[in-house]
Amino acid sequence: MNSDDELHPEDAKRREYLVSLLTVGAFTMTPLRPLQAFWGSTPTKLGDDKSIFSLEGEVRVNGRRADLETRISGGDVVKTSRDSEVVFAVGSDSFILRSNSEMEIEGGGFFVDTLRMLTGSLLSVFGKRQPNQSLTVNSSTATIGIRGTGIYMESEPGLTYLCTCYGQVGLYSNEDLNDSELITATHHDAPKYITDKKVRNSRIRPAPFKNHTDAELKLLEAIVGREVPFGIESELYKGERREY
Repeated sequence: MNSDDELHPEDAKRREYLVSLLTVGAFTMTPLRPLQAFWGSTPTKLGDDKSIFSLEGEVRVNGRRADLETRISGGDVVKTSRDSEVVFAVGSDSFILRSNSEMEIEGGGFFVDTLRMLTGSLLSVFGKRQPNQSLTVNSSTATIGIRGTGIYMESEPGLTYLCTCYGQVGLYSNEDLNDSELITATHHDAPKYITDKKVRNSRIRPAPFKNHTDAELKLLEAIVGREVPFGIESELYKGERREY
């Protein structure tokens, strides 16, 4: 997996900018006006007729080049090329799909019930479901049962990185569904690697915090009309929380 030092320069530049806004107190409960020049528009709730908040580079939806008017819903495949990124929402869920990534969305209309992370990196926040509604995220090595929560994941052959930023997930190895963990997090408490091979009788092991920020989570919650469930000015997540 990539470390923070191995991020593409444009991704690293975005992280540094977001953290600099935090340090001067730009992120408050008010609309995020200082981000307007950086993201192209002020992060507020998207209108019902919009899916995409911002995009950079080449982004394709079902093989067609996307623009700010493109709608995204269940049944669509979203793919980014090198040096590309898209920030978008589907119903009460919102996403940052990073460069060189591909994700398949399943569901009815603008209600998501399954995400298939085929490759790449995704930061996402999800609205709460009713007790009879389920949401599952699949990667190369893991199946993740989602409740109202925020997650960051990276998927590549044989390895998945998952950070439960807040909320609760049920994490299962694709190789053995009995190899599982129930994770409840309030603030990036239990990042994990999920491999296709056992290490000490499990394919799930601790991982560092990396490659995403609280500021990005605040952006994602803003475009679906919510707030992150924690204050982010006091704690800036720029590296690993603990040593392993």
